[in-house]
Amino acid sequence: MATLPKSQIVTYEEWVNMPVSEGREEVVNGEIREMPPARSVHARIVHRLVSAFVRQLAEANYDILTGSFGVIIRKTPLTSRTPDLAIFERVSVVEIDGYFHSAPKLAIEVLSPSETRRQTAEKVADYESIGVPEVWIVSPQGETVEVLLLEQGRLCRSAVLAEGILTPRELPHVQIDIAHIWPD
Repeated sequence: MATLPKSQIVTYEEWVNMPVSEGREEVVNGEIREMPPARSVHARIVHRLVSAFVRQLAEANYDILTGSFGVIIRKTPLTSRTPDLAIFERVSVVEIDGYFHSAPKLAIEVLSPSETRRQTAEKVADYESIGVPEVWIVSPQGETVEVLLLEQGRLCRSAVLAEGILTPRELPHVQIDIAHIWPD
């Protein structure tokens, strides 16, 4: 069994040989960041979003992922993100060493009370760097969804919505009613 490296900074090679983590984590510039479990509101929002996508996307064509999985942003210094929800088109996904090395069609982040604007901006910049075409930032507190679209290599705010129907640009046949993602 592999052991944890002695340094605080891990390389890609060290990381892929580590025992599988039981919790959620991201690696940012080689530093492993353990994340606390999602609170109930957060988990319910993710569940409602997943349910809506599962009803509208063919499982044979798409992976709808939540939980603990890694999207490799870069190998050096190692940065791996774990969106709250990501949708990958199976024909274009690149999977190496059990991690995703390609951009999802859509990444969704549900804001946590402890998350700072800077942390969210860092995640968005990482998604932008690998060409994620669309990112949704879901605010449980504000009951809003910020839609960011990739335009000329930059993720730019397209809208901040409190109501209406969300239709991902890369998945034009999908419709998500914002009113239905909030827990009762």
